[in-house]
Amino acid sequence: MSSDDSLAALRARLHLIPQVRSMQADLVADEEGRMRMAAPLAPNVNDKGNAFGGSLASLMTLAGWSLATRRLEQAGLDAEVYVADSQIRYVAPLYGDLQAEAWLEEGDWETFVDTFRQRGRARCRIAACIRLPEGGEAATFSGRFVALAKG
Repeated sequence: MSSDDSLAALRARLHLIPQVRSMQADLVADEEGRMRMAAPLAPNVNDKGNAFGGSLASLMTLAGWSLATRRLEQAGLDAEVYVADSQIRYVAPLYGDLQAEAWLEEGDWETFVDTFRQRGRARCRIAACIRLPEGGEAATFSGRFVALAKG
């Protein structure tokens, strides 16, 4: 399966989640070690006219989940990935579309994949952020994701 095909398969898997469809969230890219996701403001707006905090948290969590899931799939491994815990910081209101970016915060993917191969489980820490149109941060995320062998 080509890289584009595997990203399309992950995109289709994400779109099975009702909240992803409601948010109109979508994978944008997986490049330079970072997973990027986007969602328009309109379905994710709060009563103040800016991005709803729950949407910010969801998009960063989904970007992190997608990153860990894709790295395991690229290694030919079949796993269930869960967010175990996370910390979110809301920095500034966002009045534009949501653009999330997630990356490995600690360690390296090789160790994560090797641990999963050996034990049938592994964990990683992923950071994410949603940027403001001017380049600052609207929200930041740090989460621990756990991968478990299926079955």
